[in-house]
Amino acid sequence: MGLLRLAGFSPMPTMGYNFVVSLLDTSSGGALAKSIIFSAVGDLAIGGFQECSGLDLSLTMEDVREGGRNSEVLHFPTRSEWGQITLKKGVGALTSLWDWSYSFVEGKGKRRDGLVILLSDLHVPNNIWYFRRGLPAKYTGPTMNAQQSSVAIEQMTITHEGIYQVPFVGLGAAGAGLVASQLVGGGILT
Repeated sequence: MGLLRLAGFSPMPTMGYNFVVSLLDTSSGGALAKSIIFSAVGDLAIGGFQECSGLDLSLTMEDVREGGRNSEVLHFPTRSEWGQITLKKGVGALTSLWDWSYSFVEGKGKRRDGLVILLSDLHVPNNIWYFRRGLPAKYTGPTMNAQQSSVAIEQMTITHEGIYQVPFVGLGAAGAGLVASQLVGGGILT
């Protein structure tokens, strides 16, 4: 652990709430490549989000009461269940969340894979969650009240068929932190 700490890696949680959400078109190899390049440029199609929740995994347990073992119950995992991802953002000029939801009403909708990327304070990926075969389960437009001056928020709930956390991503953030500390500490960026 000492070597990782020396390299700038901290086991402490990331304090900033910088994250990026990208929806990928995986209908074909060409569409996927185009979608990844588009996401890398900034994913202008869906914009930024103020809140993301629902990166959940729970295991359903089966309890077995074995004969002769009256003091305990055995537990065995049977099925995994994934939470729904909820994205919230201020309403902007683009209608991409609505368009994706409404495409299913028209019978033209496509499932989308997606990435939720948690960024460090240096805006380097610290953690990445990948979800498969997402569907827009619910779109909620803004609540409007003429007596309040709050930001109009739209919300999208996405059901999917699994979330996977990409391993070893935080090591890149640790390396970037080490380089930044060396540049600042060595007087190069002062």
